[in-house]
Amino acid sequence: MTARELDAAGITDPVLRAAYTHCRRLNARHGRTYFLATRLLPADRRPAVHALYGFARWADDIVDSLHSGAGPDERAAALTRLEERLRRALAGHRHGAGVRRGRADEWRARAGRGAPAAGDEPVVLAVADTAARYAIAPAHFGDFMASMRSDLTVTGYATYDDLRAYMHGSAAVIGLQMLPVLGTVTPRAQAAPHAAALGVAFQLTNFLRDVGEDLDRGRVYLPADLLAAHGVDRDLLRWSRATGRTDARITAALRAAEALTRAVYREARPGLAMLDPVARPCIRTAYVLYRGILDAIADDGYAVVHRRAVVPRRRRAAVAAGGLARIAAARLGARYGAWPLPAGYGSRRAPARDAEMTAAPAGRPPGRTWPDVKEPG
Repeated sequence: MTARELDAAGITDPVLRAAYTHCRRLNARHGRTYFLATRLLPADRRPAVHALYGFARWADDIVDSLHSGAGPDERAAALTRLEERLRRALAGHRHGAGVRRGRADEWRARAGRGAPAAGDEPVVLAVADTAARYAIAPAHFGDFMASMRSDLTVTGYATYDDLRAYMHGSAAVIGLQMLPVLGTVTPRAQAAPHAAALGVAFQLTNFLRDVGEDLDRGRVYLPADLLAAHGVDRDLLRWSRATGRTDARITAALRAAEALTRAVYREARPGLAMLDPVARPCIRTAYVLYRGILDAIADDGYAVVHRRAVVPRRRRAAVAAGGLARIAAARLGARYGAWPLPAGYGSRRAPARDAEMTAAPAGRPPGRTWPDVKEPG
């Protein structure tokens, strides 16, 4: 993390600066799309986003990437330690306790470029500080940890409703955590359902992109009812993964999952115009890039059982360039009074509307009847 970003955010304590820097490195290493989009935020808001991502990444790695041979009990114990440290850190901030000092040099040495940090403490300190600065509800973190814990024992979901309950903690609450950082021009409660839907859309995209990798971990996130509607089950997916062969039934099921995911993007889209104008380019860029993964999957013939689809680098660069242009427009608008202030900062005028960002959701919300969910041509 650049000193400019930390200075802009008013983060002066050396221990916290080291902790936030560690989170930024996690984002840069693992979250290419998120990291690119985050760079479009004002400098003072980037550290908080890196902290939220860093904590989520750390917990996810405990579930999926703990050292080889770790069993469910060891992973569960690691999650318990992480959750307890977070609980104490959040409680400490609520009671006015400062960060512990004297370890910044150690963390800088161990969390240098490409080197591991000393346990989970840096991500905990950074995310607890972010939660305190932006008054993020502690319950969101509890819901997130509950979903992470379920990944240790749950390997599939019978229905979309079952999956949606899991995604409340694993994805929807991420959008809700982000809202106070991004700022809104409407009451936050009005934007919250759209922010939650965007988190769900991103995760559904991940599930579709990573079908093969998740199979290798023994998990199938696509609900069994969606698969069964097209004659697909776990055994057929394993056969396809093992042999490298395709099957029309699998392709049909993946198309249905893509259509469902696009419906959730439409559910999320109106929320973009509810954000603080200077934050919109970041989230719109993430929206376009992540939705673009669905296009890449389709262009690759729905071969996600065998390989991961990626958005071409040229496309990513073009979307980011568009985000930079929107940043310039938003800053000019703020400077000359054309944009409203974020909610909570006094009187507001209605913002100008971008057709791409404000089009009403099309189609009905996703539900149990998967074969009926269609993507308009």
